Amino acid sequence: MKVLVLVKSVPAVAGRITLTADGRAIDTKHLGFAIGPHEECAVEAAVRIVEAHGGEAVVMTLGPAGALEQLRDALALGIARAIHLVTDGQEWDPESTAAALVEAIRTDEAASGPFDLILLGNEAGDSAGYQVAVRLGRALGRPTVTALKGLTVEDGSVRCEQEVDGSRDVYVLRLPAVAGVLEGINLPRFPSVPGRLRAKSKPVDVSEPARPAQRLEMLRLVVPQGAAKQAQVLGQGPEAAPAVVQVLQELGVL
Repeated sequence: MKVLVLVKSVPAVAGRITLTADGRAIDTKHLGFAIGPHEECAVEAAVRIVEAHGGEAVVMTLGPAGALEQLRDALALGIARAIHLVTDGQEWDPESTAAALVEAIRTDEAASGPFDLILLGNEAGDSAGYQVAVRLGRALGRPTVTALKGLTVEDGSVRCEQEVDGSRDVYVLRLPAVAGVLEGINLPRFPSVPGRLRAKSKPVDVSEPARPAQRLEMLRLVVPQGAAKQAQVLGQGPEAAPAVVQVLQELGVL
């Protein structure tokens, strides 16, 4: 099996997201970066497939020079080699992103053979775009399924499961194929110290694709408002008991 997993360097989940003054980009001055949570599960799935069936797992990203750290994280988990398409840090639209990835995939396949399976996170952890997987599948002429909570490679095919209304839809795709996975499909492992040491010596193929004119325009970004929470002090000691009873009655508990 030859498996490719595509990742994106995104602001760490625990970071507080703020936008630039024009609302068109994330202010990254005080943020740490990581692989997105869906993509972490895609990396884990790729490693497990190779552990079970043999072969090679490869990681690829389109991103700034700093994204090398996220590639090293993936290499520390058991990925064999990495491909870094280096950008100047500007965001690429989904069409341009998919086109650059397709070109890099075809170049690698011409040199070392076709990928049996291409894995992605269901959507990017920052912009939440859902387009890259389906654009890749169409450009490469390979069957594609996204939003997966189950993935099993079986004798020249991949069994894909989507959760729907308390049950699951099952798709069986002939390989080669493209699959987008959701967070929770597996439990990603943590990199070990020996794994991080080995990652430093694993090969990283670097190229710099030209950023084409962007045909899809991003108007602005919006940071979702957190859910409002309120706390009410009902009193202290026994004197608060009537107020507690009243609240429970309003809630329909009593």
